[in-house]
Formats: sequence, C-alpha cells, structure tokens
Amino acid sequence: MHIRKATIDDAPASFAVRRAAILAQCGDHYPMEDLVTWTSGAMSTAFAQRVAGHFHVAVVENEVVGTGMLDLTTAKIDAIFVLPGYMGQGVGRALMDHLEAIARDAGLAQIELEATLNAAPFYRKLGFEGDGRSVYHSSLGVSLACVPMSKRLGC
Repeated sequence: MHIRKATIDDAPASFAVRRAAILAQCGDHYPMEDLVTWTSGAMSTAFAQRVAGHFHVAVVENEVVGTGMLDLTTAKIDAIFVLPGYMGQGVGRALMDHLEAIARDAGLAQIELEATLNAAPFYRKLGFEGDGRSVYHSSLGVSLACVPMSKRLGC
C-alpha cells in the first residue's frame, strides 16, 4: 500500500469508497434510510474538485482502497473512508498518520474532525479527544449525529 495526493481522476473511486464504507460501517448507529439517502445520487463536480484539492488516497495494486482529506486552512480532517474488504488492515491508521504528518509540517498545532458515531472509538485510539455531540447536515438533506473531536499535534 502507498498513500499519495489524489487527482481529479481519483474522484470516482473516492466516491465509491465513501459509499461502500458508509453502508458497511454506519448501519448500527444510524437509520438505514438515512444512510441510503446520504450515499445516493451521482458524484458532483464539487466533490470531484474537493478530491483534487484536498484528498489523499491509499492505493493497493493500482486500486484506491482508502481516502482522507485535510484542509490546511481550517485544520480539519474529513472523508476518512476505507473499502470494506480492507477495513481492519491499518489503512485508516496509515491515512491518519499521513495527514497528521502533513499538518505538522504545515505548522498546525491542532487538527479537528467530526466523527460518525461508529468511528469515534477509532479516532480516540489515535489520540483524538471529544465526547460531545453535534449534528452533521449533508447536502442531500440528511442530519446525522456526530462527535466533534480534536487532537493536539505537539509541533
């Protein structure tokens, strides 16, 4: 596996990874009808541009198996998704380590994210803190409970 900066050509695969990961992992924490709505529709131009601008991808044998986004302007991590067949194999951790290194190199003292309820334990294992709740409002009209979290980087 290697991790690299995403290109616009990675957008369709990134969209597919996102959809598969959400449907595979979030079902015990959110109503399935919300997950289906959240993952419905075609990939937008805005999503493709965000992939090209901020995403990094984990690749195995020329296949995108994981995604992660870091916005250095907001110090926010987002879109950490792994294909179900690669979950539990260190892909998510490797993506997070990669993004944290970029954040440190950029001089960020802290990074933030909004975790889905199912992902909060994963982020806690990586040193993120946060137990509160907020609501994520998707562009497709779904509102989902999430956990705002942050991590000091010790730059």
